Amino acid sequence: MEPFSANLKRRAEQLGISNAEVARRTGLSDRRYGNYVSGAREPDLATLVRIATILGTSVDELLGLRNEERVRSADEVFQERISAALRALHQEDLARLVVMIEALAKATGTSGSR
Repeated sequence: MEPFSANLKRRAEQLGISNAEVARRTGLSDRRYGNYVSGAREPDLATLVRIATILGTSVDELLGLRNEERVRSADEVFQERISAALRALHQEDLARLVVMIEALAKATGTSGSR
């Protein structure tokens, strides 16, 4: 399952997060997730889906069934990183974040458009 382990590493790097952070966000121990990254073990289907969700990608892409690596713009990369981070937050943290983002948008005068 070598492509899988390589794809796990690649996707975490794209999102700018460590393997330990992926493990934490998916509710796995560092050791268990490390076994997937090293190729020593394979996750069950439910765990695979959970990892793909946290990494903001598809199971097919993680397994290497889609070979179309497309170039992402800087905006897309930032949006993917933000989406992955948001999935790791609890509702009360999300509420605080909305207030901060709205304040930032208001302060910079970008509240309605880009």
